[in-house]
Amino acid sequence: MSTNAVNSLTTALGTGSTGRVTQAIATASRRTGVDFGYLMGQAKIESSLNPEARARTSSATGLFQFLDQSWLKVINDHGDQHGMGWAADAIQQSPGGRYFVSDPATRKQILDLRTHPETASVMAAEFAADNRAFLEQRIGRPADSTDLYLAHFLGAAGASKFLSTMAYAPDTAAAGLFPAAARSNPSIFYDRSGEARSLSEIRTLFASKLANGTNSAGADAFASPGSFAGGNYVQPADYVRIEQQRLAQNEALASEDSPYPELQATPAAARLAYLTLATLGR
Repeated sequence: MSTNAVNSLTTALGTGSTGRVTQAIATASRRTGVDFGYLMGQAKIESSLNPEARARTSSATGLFQFLDQSWLKVINDHGDQHGMGWAADAIQQSPGGRYFVSDPATRKQILDLRTHPETASVMAAEFAADNRAFLEQRIGRPADSTDLYLAHFLGAAGASKFLSTMAYAPDTAAAGLFPAAARSNPSIFYDRSGEARSLSEIRTLFASKLANGTNSAGADAFASPGSFAGGNYVQPADYVRIEQQRLAQNEALASEDSPYPELQATPAAARLAYLTLATLGR
């Protein structure tokens, strides 16, 4: 979808609202079985619950700071079951394993979904579930929340390498094993004096960050996910209402010389309204 379409809808619906974000994460947890507290803590760490967050040193975007490739992969793997078959069908994989979308406009539409709380949350939950299955098969034990966060940060294969190495050499400097990640995230891999952190130090740091992120989300955020079904939150019908208003405005402003072209409804906006309902299972 176009950036203008996303911005106009998200502004009208209050995308920055903690209430909408919390509801989106609760719904994703309820639909996938992934721990609500983990997802909430992860979002707090990654974006401070800001759906529009963008990293300065990488392509990471949205509540959960998905990189372009990670997002294309999870949409390719799970988009169809969450009403995004159009996106999954557009994604291809090269012989080298890289995900790509041939049409630039469609690629942008898919990547822009990272700033949509409902879509980002359910994809983050699916991503965590995939990472859990991958890690547990390789490390031979249940994966905890810190392990899942490592998998989000380094990829499942990277987290497996991290945890396997740490099991026998916990004092290994992590930057030597993950040079690209260290270049993009120096504050994680190096302390304030510039000394490289060890694997065990980084895992301890991540465990602390995740715990702090979970706690700082507030007590209300950790009520039963089912409690978010009602209350003063954005409901799926609101998306339909906003789109209907845009369609009505489009009819009134259909002339080519309209001074308000940004108010005209677009196919991309309609797609977003439909997608939101599908993502929420409505």
